[in-house]
Amino acid sequence: MRRIARITGIYALDGRTGERVPLVQSFVPAGFPSPADDYVEKDLDLNEYLVGNPAATFFVRVAGDSMIDAGIHHGDILIVDRSLDAEPGRVVIAVVEGEMLVKRLRRLRGRLALLSENENYPPVEIREGVELAVWGVVTYVIHPL
Repeated sequence: MRRIARITGIYALDGRTGERVPLVQSFVPAGFPSPADDYVEKDLDLNEYLVGNPAATFFVRVAGDSMIDAGIHHGDILIVDRSLDAEPGRVVIAVVEGEMLVKRLRRLRGRLALLSENENYPPVEIREGVELAVWGVVTYVIHPL
């Protein structure tokens, strides 16, 4: 069943947790592991790592499959920064005619367009008179493997 990627919820950042998780300082190879690298050297605060501007950062949950080729799946949580510039090429949260969508912003035939990352969905061309507001720029995607 085809479902366009829509936003099902918006959540503000709660910076009160202060939870830190262990971080291994060395990279984890995708080939053979190095036995000398299996100790933790530092703690990682995911808020510090994933959130550039806490006052302008929100989390949104996605419904639909129109962005699967960008690695955005149904049920994923997106981290969205409203302080970033919405430039062509970026994945954005856009409000088109009152409907909130997640799409890639592009220029198409000299006009702005919102493109799905799934060949089953046509681009949303922003023609004259169409109400468009870019709500924020997606910076990270969180989903289970």
